[in-house]
Amino acid sequence: MDPATFAGIAFAFGMVILSIFLEGSTPMSVVLFPPMILVIGGTIGAGLASGTLKDVLRTLKNLNSWLMYKFPDGDETVDAIVKLADKARREGLLALEDATKDVDDDFLREGLQSAIDGTDPDDLRDMLEAKIQSKKSADKVSAKFFSNMGGYAPTVGIIGTVVSLVHVLENLSNPEELGAMIGSAFVATLWGLLTANLIWLPISARITRVSELEVAHMEMVVEGLLAIQAGANPRLVGQRLRSLMPPGTVKEAA
Repeated sequence: MDPATFAGIAFAFGMVILSIFLEGSTPMSVVLFPPMILVIGGTIGAGLASGTLKDVLRTLKNLNSWLMYKFPDGDETVDAIVKLADKARREGLLALEDATKDVDDDFLREGLQSAIDGTDPDDLRDMLEAKIQSKKSADKVSAKFFSNMGGYAPTVGIIGTVVSLVHVLENLSNPEELGAMIGSAFVATLWGLLTANLIWLPISARITRVSELEVAHMEMVVEGLLAIQAGANPRLVGQRLRSLMPPGTVKEAA
């Protein structure tokens, strides 16, 4: 698991809490449930309204996998493809029928089975690239869901502040209470800015980055499958695939 998102959000909120203490106040001064409920609930509602229910359900279903993302082992995938290429070159594609059972990567296994079934190389590439494009489009929608909420949150916070200030104006006859009431009114704006910049937008960026890494891995697998199907030299296949992976994700070929 890559903990960057959780660590980053926790660190950011920690700095906010530290600044509150340094100002001589306490975190409880900004933990006011009415504005928090308005900002968080209003933002989520606006986010739901900006898309389709199917998009939201897919986003929530996959959110845990994006946040708890485990980087695919590039070395392991390349080594597996090289072994498959070597076996296919010596014994033919049909000899890989049993080997598909030992492949953990779903995308690689499905593509390999299609190659074994005799799918034309051009058709195989088109099919696999269509799956990649479909994933990219779906991930983009999910990232947009959170980026939309990041845009809505500050405005919803301002709405909360306006609502609170209306209440302040209703109590001008109690000047001794105005200071605390005005301070509380701006808490909604604070939570709008905090949730937008420390939660929603970082999660959107996280989904985008994870999608990029997964797509790069899938594109590398496509090239490997086509090389296996073409009977390419296994050593050259390994070198080619390692050159396609992001720097630092695979070891250099021996």
